[in-house]
Amino acid sequence: MADLISDGKTRVVWMATCANINAPTVAELTAGADYTKRITPDGLKLDPSTADVDTSSLASTFDTKTVGRVGFDVELTFKRGDNPTDDAPYTTLKYGVSGFLAVRRGINVTTAWTAGQKAEVYPIACGEPQNSSPAANEVMKFVSPMRVTDAPATAATVA
Repeated sequence: MADLISDGKTRVVWMATCANINAPTVAELTAGADYTKRITPDGLKLDPSTADVDTSSLASTFDTKTVGRVGFDVELTFKRGDNPTDDAPYTTLKYGVSGFLAVRRGINVTTAWTAGQKAEVYPIACGEPQNSSPAANEVMKFVSPMRVTDAPATAATVA
């Protein structure tokens, strides 16, 4: 048994449009802006949370719960670039910009999008970009806070 290493096996694409988030097409994903190389190694934050729903009653002697609403805390940390192409995330992901964040995991980043692959697709509205404080021996960075605006497709199949 071998472990799946994540290095080089996560791809992140920003799409302005996506007709069906449960079945994004190869054409939509390929046309999207591939920001994978601009994201820092620890810069992809897609943290789900599940709320508790209290199912106890007045007769209960034990607190019982079930799962409630799901939400996502989304932030991407990008490296700034010294030319327009490399700085596209900074110039594109401005406050109020809406689009779709597509994430593919477990497949080499250089592998082309192919029908049948699994992906996550998040409808997104961008928050105000946050410039990171300068630090010695580091690249210039910024954080793009994002809000999930509708239920995501966390197990989409590429069409």
